[in-house]
Amino acid sequence: MNGSRPTSAHGKLTPLLVVRIFLPFALGYFLSYLYRTVNAVIAPNLAADIGVDPSGLGLLTAAYFIAFASSQLPLGILLDRYGPRRIEATLLLFAAAGAYIFSRSDSLAGLAVGRALIGFGVSACLMAAFKAFVMWFPAPQLPLINGIQMTSGGLGALSATAPVESLLGIMDWRAVFLVLALATLAVALVVFFVVPDKTEDQPPDSPRNQLIGIGEVFSSPVFWRIAPWATLSQAAYLAIQGLWSGPWLRDVAGFDRRETAGMLLLVAAAMTAGYLLLGILANRLSRAGWKPLSVAVLGMLIFMLVQTLIVCGWVPDVRLVWMLFGFFGTSGILCYADLSQRFPARLAGRVNTGLNLLVFVVAFAAQWGIGAVIDLWPSTADGYAIPGYQAGFGVMLGLQAVALAWFLLAGRRQGRVRPVESNPTGPNGSRI
Repeated sequence: MNGSRPTSAHGKLTPLLVVRIFLPFALGYFLSYLYRTVNAVIAPNLAADIGVDPSGLGLLTAAYFIAFASSQLPLGILLDRYGPRRIEATLLLFAAAGAYIFSRSDSLAGLAVGRALIGFGVSACLMAAFKAFVMWFPAPQLPLINGIQMTSGGLGALSATAPVESLLGIMDWRAVFLVLALATLAVALVVFFVVPDKTEDQPPDSPRNQLIGIGEVFSSPVFWRIAPWATLSQAAYLAIQGLWSGPWLRDVAGFDRRETAGMLLLVAAAMTAGYLLLGILANRLSRAGWKPLSVAVLGMLIFMLVQTLIVCGWVPDVRLVWMLFGFFGTSGILCYADLSQRFPARLAGRVNTGLNLLVFVVAFAAQWGIGAVIDLWPSTADGYAIPGYQAGFGVMLGLQAVALAWFLLAGRRQGRVRPVESNPTGPNGSRI
């Protein structure tokens, strides 16, 4: 099946080919985001069954991020040399194995190993999709197709909330992860046997040149002006939304499990809308000469304001504030598109994976670190102490404020930075 190329007589994409390319990668990214956020719902079950404290819960959940991050730099090289179909299908087998290990483990160490394998296994789900879309779809269609791909991740986050809570009413969390293991194995097979192959017009750079390109990215002042704030904004969002939002709603807002799952569903819905609507806004403004960074800066500032309300306890409407958290927490993703336009086209992929590396390393530290800070206060009979949440979330907000100051200071030093090479869509068409 992989040898066929179902295009029309004029070489255009057919509906069948679109389905064969888009749907398998959308399913993979759906699972990636589901795995990323599901622990926010099952956290009470893990704490009760395994007996982990907040620091341990943060560590085992954050193992996903550090394993995800470790693969980002070699991932770009592997995708270029072997193609997205083979790489994603292979890595998803590791995710399936990790979900199975997670479902069978009775210790913190076993759960962390399973969670790390899951993170490693889904690490290609977005970048492999971007790579495949560039290979197959016309450049003008890439902003739309990339936006829809991100929306599939939002649907995964939605499924990790109230639907998972409903499943916990008929099965335990171990059975849920066993089902996820089987689903991940099925998606790996779909990606391998359904996605077609295509030879690129130009051969990829040699591994040596690709490594040199990574050095060019990480030595660039342009990269380091934007990356710290974008990294800390995304890391705070991933760390809180993926784990600590659920316990906060329980301990601070006083929600029960059903209310918490329903609220997390609304947060995920707001996140899905944020990915789509902010991407559309940035795309339209770009036609008028605005850079994606303009929308990203405004969105990240509003995101910091929302975090300030949560940290200070000024939350007159919990649902509204947390939906704003979900919506504007996505704004940092626009920095990927902006950075891609500030580098030569040949480096855009490594720019994206380089920023991804920083985001997930810091998200690992943030998710674990917030738990460690919360653990400094004695737990109550009903959960964790409210000052612990304020301190943990406050540390992340303070770091973002420092990164914002650096962004402004570096901008003054650099003046107006002209892109090294015009690259309106980047090699992966990322305008999101």
